Amino acid sequence: MRNRVVLITGASSGMGKETARLLAANGYTVYAAARRTGQMKDLQEAGVKVLAMDVTNDTSMNSGVDSIIEAEGSIDILINNAGFGLMGSIEDVPLEKARDQMEVNVFGLARLTQLVLPLMRKQQSGKIVNITSTSGKMASPLSGWYSASKFAVEALSDSLRLEVKPFGIDVIIIEPGGVKSEWGDIALKSLHDVSLGTAYGKMAAKIIEFAEKAKPKNAEPIVIAELILKSLTATKPKARYYGGYMAGVILLLKKMLTDRQFDSLLMGQMK
Repeated sequence: MRNRVVLITGASSGMGKETARLLAANGYTVYAAARRTGQMKDLQEAGVKVLAMDVTNDTSMNSGVDSIIEAEGSIDILINNAGFGLMGSIEDVPLEKARDQMEVNVFGLARLTQLVLPLMRKQQSGKIVNITSTSGKMASPLSGWYSASKFAVEALSDSLRLEVKPFGIDVIIIEPGGVKSEWGDIALKSLHDVSLGTAYGKMAAKIIEFAEKAKPKNAEPIVIAELILKSLTATKPKARYYGGYMAGVILLLKKMLTDRQFDSLLMGQMK
């Protein structure tokens, strides 16, 4: 049997890079896509095929998908991992930046999914793995736009899972909690730049302090990579998998507590 062909986005660092490396080591043919291919020499040395792709550019996505199909004849697995975190109050974040957040985290993911689905339907098989976050289930203060993007991906994934099930295609959601990566530093920088000097400055400072203290406890990216591999090798994959620092606790509390209780718990961290 031929190796299954994987396309993973956002693979230049963190969870994406570790997942690409792990899947290649387990016999998958992996195409690791990112804008910053200069950071991916180590993946090439590990047998991963590096692909320049911008998930906000339709031509780039079409070209990337076409090149894989031409070379391999198939795309069996799509892992939508590309994304970034925008933080700041709803009042402070410029709508232009909010649109960028949605363009990368939601519309890029949706468009790439549209591009691979015709082939997967023809094959009558395939797996689409969407990386969301515990923030796709709970929205904390000053992360509204990021949470909105991940809530959207959760909903799109649920709908898509039902739509493509008759074609033998699985849709899997991965919900990371705290993970060590450059994502956190970028998100906190945006919070610092957008809201630290505003009416929400005190809250922003508390969140930055809390996040800095949590950094040593965050999970290594390999934890999520192994979770993705587990989902891909399951005979009947679950709709959702979670992992990383505090993921299980957050999701359990969100399920058990009322909105008022959960709000009180969150805002208690701001004091």
